[in-house]
Amino acid sequence: MLYKSTRNSNVKVSSAEAITQGISAEGGLFVPESIPQLTPDEIRAIGDMKYADRAAYVFAKYLTDFTDAEIRYCTDNAYSVKNFETESIAELAHLFDGTYMLELWHGPTCAFKDMALQILPYFLTTSAKKIDLDKKIVILVATSGDTGKAALEGFRDVEGTSIMVFYPEDGVSPMQKRQMKTQEGGNVGVCAIKGNFDDCQNGVKRIFTDNAVKQKLDDNGMMFSSANSINWGRLVPQVVYYVSSYAELVKQGEIEQGEKINIVVPTGNFGNILAAYYAKHMGIPVNKLICASNINNVLTDFINTGVYDRNRAFHATVSPSMDILISSNLERLLYIMTGENDELIRDWFGKLASEGRYEVTDDVKAKLLDEFAAGFCDDEQTKATIGEIYREYSYTCDTHTAVAVKVYRDYKAATGDTTKSVIASTASPYKFSAAVLEALEGKTSDIDEYAKVDRIAELSDIPVPAALAGLREKPERFSDVITREEQEQYVLRALGL
Repeated sequence: MLYKSTRNSNVKVSSAEAITQGISAEGGLFVPESIPQLTPDEIRAIGDMKYADRAAYVFAKYLTDFTDAEIRYCTDNAYSVKNFETESIAELAHLFDGTYMLELWHGPTCAFKDMALQILPYFLTTSAKKIDLDKKIVILVATSGDTGKAALEGFRDVEGTSIMVFYPEDGVSPMQKRQMKTQEGGNVGVCAIKGNFDDCQNGVKRIFTDNAVKQKLDDNGMMFSSANSINWGRLVPQVVYYVSSYAELVKQGEIEQGEKINIVVPTGNFGNILAAYYAKHMGIPVNKLICASNINNVLTDFINTGVYDRNRAFHATVSPSMDILISSNLERLLYIMTGENDELIRDWFGKLASEGRYEVTDDVKAKLLDEFAAGFCDDEQTKATIGEIYREYSYTCDTHTAVAVKVYRDYKAATGDTTKSVIASTASPYKFSAAVLEALEGKTSDIDEYAKVDRIAELSDIPVPAALAGLREKPERFSDVITREEQEQYVLRALGL
């Protein structure tokens, strides 16, 4: 299995090269040259495996230059009870009849990003050895909240790497900010940007593709890589939990093998729902992929109209990990839907950079509407949904999962579609305690962050994750705040260049 660049189909690299590079030299994203298939018998067999074995089975289809032993080394180290609070790794909660919550937040940072970022360091270091890479790998990360902490935790003190995370100063929750500012490790760095997530992400992309900066690193025995979902090594682990959840539902007798399900995903950067798309095209029977957005509804508009337009107001919301107007992983989907037309991709994403807008062809519009449904809700609807789910089912969800629940309910009411559905639950409610507590009690509170956490614990009877409870006593290590224009020089100074 080789990997092509979305902006130059002539580029073909191994999975090890794709993972170490993170992004192609001309700015394209790596995609597999074909999507491997799972037969119904394979899906049934996966249901009888433990999560680490399920992951290894899927990875073997994509990472064909890895040996079985190398893949097992990665999966056995990443997906174990030392890293996750539950043996199942990805829990399936039965919310109500025919609707299931895929809880992806039982890892060390209490967010779905752990599902990929616990294994990415093993992928990256194994890949580097495979291609005889003798450079220090410098990982740059832009985060809207959860990726940053998960990446920091995954790469903490990993030999031969250093990691720098940039987050929007006022664009993450207090708990997310505290997680990052107290991060331990000798090879980690954290810095706030005066701006929003797109400013952070665009800055990182500019640095990645700046030939002068890359040459300076090369001269000093270093190279860049990414832990964002632009890195294929971040995206492929997300495919696993959709395959796993379907196989698990079959095993439990909740669905018949071959029965279609809907998958509902709250998403901003489009990576999590793109992983569901890959799972579908591997052979997981899926009816609709339902894309849920908050009031920054650029993806909803795009799926429904075929016009991507980031020229709109940016809103800071109670679901900050979705406060994104430039959805990077959409490029991979459009590359597939255009029949790998790299010329069109260069044109569209060139227009996005220069004009902030592009419109896809009628053929692609039709394909989007065939595969996807999309909707959005605002903060008040998000909090109202948290309260409703709590009162109706004694289930407490976070602000991102609530967006997905609200959009799914709207979709079901509009279409009458009764297909059984899996909703991706992406974070612990304790990471967004102010909004969750307001939703549960129907009023705002001026008590401090940890008092809010304690109150949610009383109301929900969900134990506070040890990783969050332990933050109370940790000292803050990182307090830098810079402008987006200073980002490149900040990176070079931090590396001593």
